[in-house]
Formats: sequence, structure tokens, C-alpha cells
Amino acid sequence: MVEEIIAFNKQFVENKGYEKYITNKYPDKKLAILSCMDTRLTELLPAALGLRNGDAKIIKNAGAVISHPFGSVIRSLLVAIYELGVEEIMVIAHSDCGAHHMDSEEILERMKARGIREDLIDMIHFCGVDFHSWLGGFDDTEKSVCETVDSIIRHPLIPSDVRVHGFIIDSLTGKLTQIV
Repeated sequence: MVEEIIAFNKQFVENKGYEKYITNKYPDKKLAILSCMDTRLTELLPAALGLRNGDAKIIKNAGAVISHPFGSVIRSLLVAIYELGVEEIMVIAHSDCGAHHMDSEEILERMKARGIREDLIDMIHFCGVDFHSWLGGFDDTEKSVCETVDSIIRHPLIPSDVRVHGFIIDSLTGKLTQIV
């Protein structure tokens, strides 16, 4: 599979397929979006929002959640705000999310089945990683969006003039429903 991607990339560059995507690093709409990494949203999300290349900074992870107040999502939002001029943030979860009802114990068992040693998991847990919260999912998508929006708004390093909004997008139709 990777070989096919590399071959395609070579042709893409040779044929100058990149030209229609040329933009700069600053988001034209001064917007950052935190969304889920779900493959159904790769093209649907920007299309449903009318976004073009260069319009917004899009940060994706499993479930569109903030799992740590000083983790990579907040870091990315801080860079977007202070370095790239973002003034507004959209948190966009989606229907039928794989992180919904995700079970940390099942994930840990799958890790062990794939060869991750239990003593290593125990050591990581002993060092302070709460696998239940870190690998756990959520039971209520709307509540998850509200919690994520709240954690951004209340974060001590996010300025109060940055507007934060919460949404759920239908992963089939692209219909956007405002939550917060």
C-alpha cells in the first residue's frame, strides 16, 4: 500500500497537481477546527462547511476530545491562536463515532494480544497514566462536545476573546447541529 502511495506522489509532483492547493500557513478564516479522525470526515467535513484549502487549521484525533490539558490538542490550539491568528474555534464531533462507548480495558487486552507486555503497561500506569480516562471513550456525544468546549474556554492559556463553539456533524449527510 505505501509503495502505491509513493508512486502516486511522484506522479502528483511531476504533474504539478499541487498547484491548486498552494496557500500560506495562516488560516484565511482565522478558524481552528477540532474534529474526529474518522475517515468519513476527510472530505465530507470541509465540503459540508464550505471550506477550501487554506481556510482553517484542522486538528484531528479520536473522538474530537481533549485528553490532557497540556497535550497536543491544546498545544496546537495555542500555536493556532498565538502564531497563526486564529480567533474562533469549532469543536465538531460526529454521529456514529468509533470513540463512542470505547472501552479502555478492551484496548489494553488488544495491546497484550499484540505483544505489549503487561509489566510495561503496569509501569506506565505506575508513572501516572490513567488508561481508563486516556483510552476510554464517551457515552454521550453531546456531553463530550460540551466538556471539550468547556475545557478550551476555561483553559488558563486560551484568551477570553477566542470564541469557541460545539457541533455534531452527521457522518452521512454532513448536517451540522450546534450543541454549545
